[in-house]
Amino acid sequence: MNREVLDGWCERAILALVLAILVFGPLAFGAVPAPAFLVIQALTLGVMLLWGARCWLQRRPQLLWPPICWAVVAFVGYAIGRYLTADIEYVARQELIRVLVYAFLFFAILNNLHRQEAVQAISCILVFLAMAISFYAVYQFLTNSNRVWLVSNVYPHRGTGTYICPNNLGGFLEMLLPLGLAYTLTSRLKPVVKVFLGYASLAILAGVVVTFSRGSWVSVALSLLLFFGVLVFHRAHRLPSFVLLVVIVGAGIFFVSRSFSLQSRLKQVSVPSSAEGDTRVALWQSAIRVWQEDIWFGVGPAHYDYRFRQYRPDAIQQRPVWVHNDFLNTLADWGLVGTALVAAAWVLLGLGVLKTWPFVRSSVADLGGKKSSNKFAFVLGASAGLVAILVHSVCDFNMHIPANAILAVALMALLSSHLRFATENYWARITIWTRVLLSGILLAGVVYLGQQGWRRTVEFGYLRQAAAAPNFSPLRVDWLKKAFAVEPRNSETAYEIGEAFRIQSSEGGLNYRELAEQAMAWFKRAIDLDPWGGYGYLRYGWCLDWLDRSAESGSYFDRALELDPNGYFTLANIGLHYLQLENFAAAKPWFERSLRLQWLDNPIAANYLQIINRRMIEAATNENNGSFVAPAR
Repeated sequence: MNREVLDGWCERAILALVLAILVFGPLAFGAVPAPAFLVIQALTLGVMLLWGARCWLQRRPQLLWPPICWAVVAFVGYAIGRYLTADIEYVARQELIRVLVYAFLFFAILNNLHRQEAVQAISCILVFLAMAISFYAVYQFLTNSNRVWLVSNVYPHRGTGTYICPNNLGGFLEMLLPLGLAYTLTSRLKPVVKVFLGYASLAILAGVVVTFSRGSWVSVALSLLLFFGVLVFHRAHRLPSFVLLVVIVGAGIFFVSRSFSLQSRLKQVSVPSSAEGDTRVALWQSAIRVWQEDIWFGVGPAHYDYRFRQYRPDAIQQRPVWVHNDFLNTLADWGLVGTALVAAAWVLLGLGVLKTWPFVRSSVADLGGKKSSNKFAFVLGASAGLVAILVHSVCDFNMHIPANAILAVALMALLSSHLRFATENYWARITIWTRVLLSGILLAGVVYLGQQGWRRTVEFGYLRQAAAAPNFSPLRVDWLKKAFAVEPRNSETAYEIGEAFRIQSSEGGLNYRELAEQAMAWFKRAIDLDPWGGYGYLRYGWCLDWLDRSAESGSYFDRALELDPNGYFTLANIGLHYLQLENFAAAKPWFERSLRLQWLDNPIAANYLQIINRRMIEAATNENNGSFVAPAR
């Protein structure tokens, strides 16, 4: 078998792996769970190895390097630097791994899948995948089901498809809807295929509707306005696009007029519900305050969720994880420098599309009488889809969902590859030294991502065994210790071990002091690994109180309060600290404020506040009884 044949097989294998990544991610809850992302990480390693093989199989290899590549390389370098200086190493490392996976996929797709056959295959398969997921979302909506595969979510009567959150499903569908419409109206595909694509596009539109995601509705409306606005000025496609637009608008009016739930949700687009609106605004304000901690470089990769507690508003007592605004999230985590690099990539992509546009825009004269163009269809559809996800990013976190981020990266790479139709200047000949350098980078990436993926897989396996063991049992501690031995930088594992020892100590027994000291040792590790986690300080202070060392515990509770001044759990545990000191008057306001912040599912504050009130009443009654002396007879 000669080198050309082997190279062809490698190219087809890369296409198959990339398609597997693009299809598997959305089907696996958006690749948010760790096992799902590990599968994508493993598939990416295969793409990298095959690309490295192609570098040596091709006799005269070339590297496609449009300007956006410099922005991608710059951000990867910046991400590595921020990881090395991050406060919470484990969290920053997981975020860096995602960045590296996205970057390697971008360059691999750009340089290996730029042929029109590959672009067409990727586009059609993704559109039909979106159609299938949309059918599932419509089924969930019609049957009022809140199950995704075998998992329940908290969004009844809203279509989530194979995602947990309907907003994220909307983000996925809105990137592919314009692509399906573009191939239907402007491509050179066979009529039968175009009919199926048109049907799939209408199904995708129905999927967007049943998500009840107002952000998706607005972003789809704006992207379709751009899409049809472009076609209005294109004589060859003006009439069919106008007919399709009339069909879409007519169907929308028909269904909205007969659905009270759609009408009520539409009213909330212009006047959002106070609860949702206040929550998002509160998260945005907290993100701005977190960003102001380090304006230029941000607080660290994926650190917003950990730094949020210092600026927690009263109304938000759960972990937000993300800001519900990808722009502010980037500012908080990466600072102005990182945000500027991301913005530069988008700007260079846009400039590349403008430069490519005249060369892919179909016309009768240029195409020998043919009025359609697959290149034009992809550039128009992908551009409109990326505009949609950018608009949606103002109010959601789609770019933090791996499946959606990878889809956006793939569309950006394929769009950038179309620059070769405008100029040959972005092709670089690969010399022997360039091959060595590129192969070295790919090999280093494979070794690092492979080693990290294996560690994460083993750790996850041990953590899963720990979760299946009885709560706070010695068996759970054993599994957690094995997980910590694999990943000794994971502060949450150290905290869980300490908490298990603390609970065992609280049950009494001859060795309660030894168990409490072991718990303190693990809480100290958790504090060292995550200096912004207040719960480690809370539990360390509890152990000091439990060991009758209350004189030392005050500083730990003070530090916990600094890190989470509005957290109901923190306030309840500070009240418990004063209760241990038998200072009921000091404990009472802490429990009361904790209940004001979280009156449901707050057993510490609710139960102990009743005990305090009862004891204070008893003390007052005894005092009053003692002040009245019976008169002498």
